[in-house]
Amino acid sequence: MRPTAALLPALLVAATLTACGGGSGSDPDTVKVSFKQSTDNSIKVMDTYLADIKKQFEKAHPGKKVELVPIKAPDSEYYTKLQQMLRSPKTAPDLVYEDTFLINSDITSGYLKPLDPYLAKWPDWNRFIDTAKAAAKGEDGKTYGVPDGTDTRGLWFSKDIFAKAGLPADWQPKTWNDVLTAARTIKRKVPGVIPLNVYTGKPVGEAATMQTFEMLLYGTNDGSTDPLYDKGSKKWVAGGQGFKDALSFVETVYREKLGPDVSDALDPNVMTRVRGEWLPQGRLGIALDGSWLPQDWLPGSGHEWPEWSRELGLAAMPTQNGQAPGKVSMSGGWTWSIPAKAGNPDLAFEFIKTMQTKANAQKWYIANSGIAVREDVAEDPAYVEAQPGLKFFTDLVATTHYRPAYPAYPKVSTAIQEAMESVTTGDASVDEATSAYTDALKDATDNQVVER
Repeated sequence: MRPTAALLPALLVAATLTACGGGSGSDPDTVKVSFKQSTDNSIKVMDTYLADIKKQFEKAHPGKKVELVPIKAPDSEYYTKLQQMLRSPKTAPDLVYEDTFLINSDITSGYLKPLDPYLAKWPDWNRFIDTAKAAAKGEDGKTYGVPDGTDTRGLWFSKDIFAKAGLPADWQPKTWNDVLTAARTIKRKVPGVIPLNVYTGKPVGEAATMQTFEMLLYGTNDGSTDPLYDKGSKKWVAGGQGFKDALSFVETVYREKLGPDVSDALDPNVMTRVRGEWLPQGRLGIALDGSWLPQDWLPGSGHEWPEWSRELGLAAMPTQNGQAPGKVSMSGGWTWSIPAKAGNPDLAFEFIKTMQTKANAQKWYIANSGIAVREDVAEDPAYVEAQPGLKFFTDLVATTHYRPAYPAYPKVSTAIQEAMESVTTGDASVDEATSAYTDALKDATDNQVVER
């Protein structure tokens, strides 16, 4: 999407909020909570959860009110709208839902308030795992958000399609070639279905970068070094052999027609189609996707699919050639942050504390098909046994990776999406796309790039 197109809805939102009588500071007894609302009208997981927290909060704080301010938009537009709102005290809410990949960009822009004074007085903060805490830290060492869960990624596969293709029900690929071989077998033996879905291109934004490209890139080495960012020199890594190999995998999927039609792959709604149509309807063999998918299939979701745990298998994404540790995953997550220009920051943190009691956190992790970042929840048998697949995805945390979420990362991510899209459509070769990426990387990082 062109920047001007993305910005227009943001300006309209800002104008609307301003016209409605100002931002969070207009009423000292009301806390305004802004969050990402699903573009799929049948998915109400966050809405339902926050409505319950609102009731609890208002009961515990007589005279105080909660105003929920949903932003209904695809990921890329949500980030644009949110940043526009954060720029002015007239439009800034008191509490915002921040993706960890964007948080450092917002910290650097001065949009968020450090939470350390609040956290120091909140005993529950000691219950959060260190990796989750690190995801909300700025380069200044201060913490700017309270995480509400994490996630991992792996391979979902249709047992029915695998049976028709003569593939094993307990499929556990050891290399990338094993994945491609299974997809080729499905294409040959089960016509009419999509063998393999990997997200690609700019329309799906970070889903392409993280759920596909980084799942591949971080599997090209032994995990001893970060293939995207060199921490020693504090520079971004230029496109090298691992980058080319990851792009080649994407190119192969679409060149050999192992994936969806390119027009469908580059549809911004493709993620909804994977979860709501292709997997439940038995039209997709293998999906490289996230731990959260079951939230769409739970009762009341609009895409109820109680049979999913019997009809789908799970496998870890292997490293490129099976090298140690043998499998790869990426983890992200979201945090609750207080804008620097919030009118009621103290009230906002009280709302965070209500959301993050052990009971409420556990309720959210289960409803959201998320992975616990509180140790006391992760150790609770009621959580571990709450949903099929939860243990599988939780176990992947041991070999997971986190994005180098520094301020330049959003631009780096866009450059990756552009490289992916160009090989998906066939507009560029892998070498050409890699060269273009390195040029874009230099522009995005003020030439803070290292060859490896």
